[in-house]
Amino acid sequence: MSLGENLQYLRKKENITQEQLAEQLDVSRQSVSKWESDTTYPEMNTLLQLCRMFHCSMDDLVQGNIHDINIEGKTEYDVHMNLFSKLISLGVGIILFGISFMSLLYGINYFISTGAEVIKEDFANMIFLIFVTIGTAILIVIGIQHSNFINKNQLIENFYTQKEVDSFNKKFSVMIAAGVSLILIGVILLLGSESIYPQISSNEYLESLIMSLFMLFVSIAVMILIYACIQKSKYNIEEYNKAMDKESNTYKREKLKNTINGCIMLLSTIIYLFLSSRSGNFGMPYCMTFAVGGICCCIASIIVNYKKD
Repeated sequence: MSLGENLQYLRKKENITQEQLAEQLDVSRQSVSKWESDTTYPEMNTLLQLCRMFHCSMDDLVQGNIHDINIEGKTEYDVHMNLFSKLISLGVGIILFGISFMSLLYGINYFISTGAEVIKEDFANMIFLIFVTIGTAILIVIGIQHSNFINKNQLIENFYTQKEVDSFNKKFSVMIAAGVSLILIGVILLLGSESIYPQISSNEYLESLIMSLFMLFVSIAVMILIYACIQKSKYNIEEYNKAMDKESNTYKREKLKNTINGCIMLLSTIIYLFLSSRSGNFGMPYCMTFAVGGICCCIASIIVNYKKD
């Protein structure tokens, strides 16, 4: 590999822009750009400074293969991304399971109560908030771990073989089909039960039970879909590297998406707390503000992705 290729690799790996590197070396950004394109070469003093900065020898920098020397371990990346996809899907699934379980408690209450509430509404709401707390804690922990990982691994070698990618793509199609099918089964359950038994809308026990089953199907489906999508992105290392390059449009687009989605979910939380505190009901239907917020995040991400590089 050439000096320019090695320098560009090391700069991106350390998450340094051309401007930042130029400032540290007390040269112009154009000089760094020319070095990376192998148009010109730095002076000896600058080469020594680069070697100290990136902890490499001059031979490796000038005529070595930094890619091979600094290649990230496949096991570390693979293990982290597998854990990340599992915990993200688990955290979201636990929150959705909370809605399902809360609906089930309401149904049990309507079924066995005889004029008085057997299961207090506040207790059901508390159970839901426990699910939300656990799910949110998992998302926060794995989110911080993932942020630390990508800060330490700004550039990943594409070590997956085409056979591995093709093998996953087959599993991916099955997982997507399974997730969509579960959601459709839940919708059929909602619509079909009311068609077969029109009185269900007046039976609070059956209505809560059907809603609980529907949310159970949705919870499992969402977990499968989230896991499948994150695993899909795991194999797209080229896109990962683009997203880590602060000078690329992909990085700017991802940063914009994260900012917008964070604001949407923060606004959803504020609306949920405001409505719930005023009514004294922290369960249904106000918890659906999170579902609406999630849909808005998806729409916002789609809109941002339409912006071309």
